[in-house]
Amino acid sequence: MRVFSGFPPGKTRTVALPNLFFTELLQSIDDLAEMKLTLYCFWALHQQDGQYRYVIRREVLDDAVFLGGIDTDAAKARERTLEAFERATARGTLLHVTVEGVAAPEDLYFLNTTRGRNAIQAIEQGRFTYGGRDCPVALVVERPNIFALYEQNIGSLTPMIAEQLKQAEDEYPAEWIEEAIRLAVERNARNWRYVSAILNRWQTEGKDGGQPTQPTEADHYRYIRGEYSDIIDY
Repeated sequence: MRVFSGFPPGKTRTVALPNLFFTELLQSIDDLAEMKLTLYCFWALHQQDGQYRYVIRREVLDDAVFLGGIDTDAAKARERTLEAFERATARGTLLHVTVEGVAAPEDLYFLNTTRGRNAIQAIEQGRFTYGGRDCPVALVVERPNIFALYEQNIGSLTPMIAEQLKQAEDEYPAEWIEEAIRLAVERNARNWRYVSAILNRWQTEGKDGGQPTQPTEADHYRYIRGEYSDIIDY
């Protein structure tokens, strides 16, 4: 089981769900893939603007993050997703229409709302012509922000630490900060001073191919003796 590390502190993006989802749909959906697809469609439509909002089946079948949550086998994941589309359409959650696309016919799905029903009617009456979409809608694994990383791995935030984290976020790449925190955890040195020293060392001496610059034996000795704190044993 993959353990969820929790929602990060501060404001996070949200997706609204209608009450009927909980009072009617939640009790009637008995297929996990259909449930996941239904929630995905609410999310995907929430990302869009404009009068007509729709999910393109091809985009969903190309979304590796979503498919990975359906089945570890890519072919089975696509097959189960297609079945989920059929189930959600038969249930009446989604409205399906096939339109002429730029290169080939496209299968569009609208939520069964007044806006979705009006869109289907507009297509049938020729008042809406599909012209493709410049930016595909797809799930992206969000990286936890620096404050969440600190609280999850180091400790509670203080105003002083928060200010130092903001400064580090401006000075170093996000990948560096994540890796430096990971190294601090691995070395059982869960404090920001240790993490900051790693980042400072990478910045001054370079970080070859994403790998930490290894300290010399003399550095190890001086660090153990406490002659200076910026030499990190990693």
